[in-house]
Amino acid sequence: MLTNSIWGDIKYQFTYGNAAIKLIFANVGIFLIVVLFKLVCIVAQVPNLYVLIINYLKVPASLGTLLYQPWSLFSYMFLHEGVMHILFNMLWLYWFSEIVILFLGDKKILPIYILGGLSGAGLYLLMYNTIPYFKGAMPVAYMAGASAGVMAIVWAAVALSPDYEIRLPILGNVKIKYIAIVSILIDIISIPQGNAGGHIAHIGGALMGYWYIRILQGGTDLAAPFTAIGNLFKPKPAVKLVHKSETKVAGKAIPSDKVQEKLDAILDKMNESGYDSLSKEEKDFLFRYSDEK
Repeated sequence: MLTNSIWGDIKYQFTYGNAAIKLIFANVGIFLIVVLFKLVCIVAQVPNLYVLIINYLKVPASLGTLLYQPWSLFSYMFLHEGVMHILFNMLWLYWFSEIVILFLGDKKILPIYILGGLSGAGLYLLMYNTIPYFKGAMPVAYMAGASAGVMAIVWAAVALSPDYEIRLPILGNVKIKYIAIVSILIDIISIPQGNAGGHIAHIGGALMGYWYIRILQGGTDLAAPFTAIGNLFKPKPAVKLVHKSETKVAGKAIPSDKVQEKLDAILDKMNESGYDSLSKEEKDFLFRYSDEK
């Protein structure tokens, strides 16, 4: 059935996809929950309940309010309310994470994303609590979105390979350093035009992503404290074979030692070069094997 096929693809990608794919799943999943919750609140005629709950997940500009919801420093970077907002964030995350993974592997994506999100929130809080221009808006200002974390990944890619080219419609091949610079200039120009907190957070995330790579190249890895979290995104064997003479993959009986040998070889390749380096046959083997179990 179609639904089984779609669910199978989702399970397959979430199990063996890279950290960027899993971040996209997390953001989209939370977005769908938020949309459904908003719909329920509207139908039940309690829209204020939606605003109350959602504000507990956004990061407030007020330090006094932040003291009562410190978790919002993390939850805000997975929260979106608009379709176009999450669409562009996830597209940028997907495109630029591929470049970072190419140079650094899969393990750095989540730490860069989180550090960028925290840096974006930090600059947002600093600006709103120190610059008189924002004083009037500060008590009621809230921010949400993955943009700061995504911008950290964008600028990490720029720091790794500024002349890497991406093909854009109409424009053709464009170096990513120009794409990143234009996006930051737009953020700076747009601060007085609205959504100042979001644009400031973009800048904070970008600064963190670029700085992270620069000091990493100097031998210091800011992601070290996030190793335990990163391991949650590391693909693991679906099951261990114990005392079996044979098992079945796609309905065929295969000696267990041969299955384990092939599985180990595929997992080693995936850990060294990433999920996308696997052939279609190897991906199908992993999926069928885990499904059988």
